Amino acid sequence: MSHIPSPDFDATHNPWQTLSSEITYQNPWISVREDQVVNPKGGRGIYGVVSMKNKALGIVPVDADGNTWLVGQYRYALNEYSWEIPMGGGPIELDILESAQRELKEETGFTARRWTNIARLHTSNSVTDEEGFVFLAEELEAGEVEPEETEDLRLWKLPLAEAVAMAMDNRITDAISVAGLLKAERVLNSRQG
Repeated sequence: MSHIPSPDFDATHNPWQTLSSEITYQNPWISVREDQVVNPKGGRGIYGVVSMKNKALGIVPVDADGNTWLVGQYRYALNEYSWEIPMGGGPIELDILESAQRELKEETGFTARRWTNIARLHTSNSVTDEEGFVFLAEELEAGEVEPEETEDLRLWKLPLAEAVAMAMDNRITDAISVAGLLKAERVLNSRQG
């Protein structure tokens, strides 16, 4: 198997054939469908897809001194506590920046005057179509935290370099947080170089 695509490689060609689709479960946040498929080698089978009804949004807030803020909360699906960048979901029909600004305000109380979209991500593309975006938020102004009913959050102010170290040694395991912290550090370093 070659790792480098040939010049005539067509990345838009879909080798899968969908014979039928059925939504087997849905709620206000997700839908689960089961497709009857023909796979790239010609075999018949099923494929389950979890579709999200929101875009995933992460924000790396960074102040003038190089500090950031992590949000800690107990994640029900994992059954463990997780430190993450501020994040949440934004309705698909809304502007992602507007949704990111709302999430930052809700979880940290901050507003920011400077926003940079630093990442577009697919969180687990073998089973979900979830699309995520990460923003770098700078020129911060403090305000009141406005958590949602389902959130029992803790805020932790620390140097961005320490948060990146936590991503590197697996103290932070959330995929959007890891990618966001690493990209934020790279973007900020490239501005200085």
